[in-house]
Parts: sequence; C-alpha cells; structure tokens
Amino acid sequence: MESRAPRIGITCFPLIGGSGILATALGMELAARGHEIHFFSHAKPVRLDLSLPRIHFHQVEVGHATVFPCPDYTLPLAVKMAEIGRSKALDIFHVHYAVPHATAAFLATEMIGPSAPKVVTTLHGTDTTLLGPNPQYRAAIEHALNHSDAVTTVSESLRAQTEEIFRLRDPIQVIPNFFTPNRSTRSRAEMRCELGIGEREFLILHMSNLRGTKRIDLLLRIIAASSQRERIRLLILAGASFDPFRALVDELGLRDNVIVREDAAVVEDFLPASDAGLYTSENESFGLSILETLFFAKPVIAFRIGGIPEVVGDAASLHAFGDVNGMAASVDALIDSPGTAKEMGQRGRERAEKLFTADRVVPQYEALYRRVISL
Repeated sequence: MESRAPRIGITCFPLIGGSGILATALGMELAARGHEIHFFSHAKPVRLDLSLPRIHFHQVEVGHATVFPCPDYTLPLAVKMAEIGRSKALDIFHVHYAVPHATAAFLATEMIGPSAPKVVTTLHGTDTTLLGPNPQYRAAIEHALNHSDAVTTVSESLRAQTEEIFRLRDPIQVIPNFFTPNRSTRSRAEMRCELGIGEREFLILHMSNLRGTKRIDLLLRIIAASSQRERIRLLILAGASFDPFRALVDELGLRDNVIVREDAAVVEDFLPASDAGLYTSENESFGLSILETLFFAKPVIAFRIGGIPEVVGDAASLHAFGDVNGMAASVDALIDSPGTAKEMGQRGRERAEKLFTADRVVPQYEALYRRVISL
C-alpha cells in the first residue's frame, strides 16, 4: 500500500442529524490527520468548516429532467462521485446510509472501472429500522451492502438488527459515534439570560431532527406530567420546523414552558446552560445528541431502546418505551436532588471521555480503510 494517507470521499446528508454530524466530524478529524477529504451532498453539511486544509466540498444538484415523474438525486450523485473519484484518484468512498448513498457509490465504481475507490458503508439506523422491512427498498439496500467492501454500524444493537433483516456476505464491524466538543462562546449565565431562564428554573434540553421516530409528542407529554412543570423550561434545538407540534403545546398548556431554536448547529453554547437532557425516541441506533449531552456532564433521561444503553451505561435514567409518568418522575427527582443530578452527569462525562472520543474512534476507521484498500 502507498505510504500516503488514503484519499477519501464522504457522502452524507447535510442537515442536522446524527449521520451528517458524525460524517462531517469524521471528515474534519481525518483531514487533520493528513487525509485529503472530499464531501458529496446536495448542500454543505451544517457543521462543515471549508476553511480547514485538505477539505473539499462537491455540491450535487438534484435532477429535475422533465422526462422523469419526480426529482432524482441518486444518478446525479453517482455521476459526481465518479467524476471526482476518477480525477482525484480517491481510494475510498465512505458513504453514510445505504439509500441512496451506497447505491450511488456502486454506480460510480461501475463507471470508473478497475481503478475505482473501495466502498465503505456506515449504517446509522433508518436503512435497517424503517426502510429494511419495506419490500420497495429491501432488495436495493441488500444489494448495496453486499457490493460494499466493508459495512459498519454505530452500535451492537444496530448490527444485530441489520444481520436479522438482510442476508449479508461479510460480517459487520461496529464503530461507534464520537464527539469532540468545541469551546462555548458564551457562559452559562449569559446563555440563560438570553433564553430568559430564571435562577430557580430547571432547563431541560432536547436536540433532534424532529422526525416522527423522535416522538416529540411524548416529550411534551412528559413535561406536562411533571409535578414541577411550573419550574421547567424545555429548550428544543430543532433540526426542522417545529410548527407541526405547536397545537399540542397549546393543548397541553406548555406555551410558557417551551423554547424552540431551529437549525441551531452550535450546540456547545446551549449545553452548558442546561440542567438535563430528555430524549424520547422510539428507535435510536446510537443517540449522538445523548452523547453530546453526556460530554457536558448533564444527566440524561431517555427510553431504554436500541443502542442508547450502549451509550449511557449506568450514567442515565432509562425507562421502558412509552412510560411517560416514569420519565416525568425522573425529571422531578433530578429537580429535587441537585446532588444526584450532578453525580449522574459526572458519571456520564467520564463514560463519554473513556469510550467515545475522536482519538479512540477515528483510528478504527483508518484501520478499516487500510484493510479494504489492501483487498
């Protein structure tokens, strides 16, 4: 193998969500380690810093040919990946999500021919949990995975689900997500003042893309069920419009409790200002927002589903899915016992720093790249 660092193309979704955030962070960490990184997406990933050395971004225009009944992204993406893969002599296409990204990578390698980059596909959950059982997608996903040179998942839970649904040729490797906190630009007091949070108020943070699986309805009902709801403020960092949930906010009488910030890409200013994180997903393969919360030593309350127990260990309060009253009781307990909340938060930070740092995780991807290049 050549002594130079592999040249890597990373394909991801650009919006706020675990897969895009992880892919972006991975690319920037790899660039800092000497790799040349080329990003492919229909828009610039929200956390991508294009001023960094060895970082390149190739925007893919969604196709709108009148001959087709609907817009197409897969074919324009494949063409762009083939063009850059060939001209820049990329060694790896690392795609996040099988559909449409691994499918586009397969087409791109077919266009390039024998010198094509190897393909690494990382699954983040939706491919398996939502699309995998759907007969409209299952065969395409299975084909893309079996034509990848390596497949990874972000948790043992997701690996087990994937192997149960798809007939795969090779074993799946688990490489977890990681997080590298940036410095906060504002103090806790400054941020709470800006948000209008009083000294006695308990600020609960929720960060997500607001998709249906995040169960924002349950999130709001938990706050409504708390015996101390008058002291609670819920800050939602939303990766999509919150408008569909405003009627429920009013129905539950939570208008004075809920604060929404849409497209807030910099979480480091909000996390220090919070007192706890509350997460209500019905499916969660890892929970990157939970990991971000742990890194800032904030106690976490969540449902015991998917890969969440692998992330938090014993450093969180976990409940059976749908246990709104139990979650509300845990919120009340944290408000009543600041010492317990602080101790739980500290345990969480220690676990995050031990298992989920870039220094621990990124070398696992580098070793995987070296292995597939040598195939």
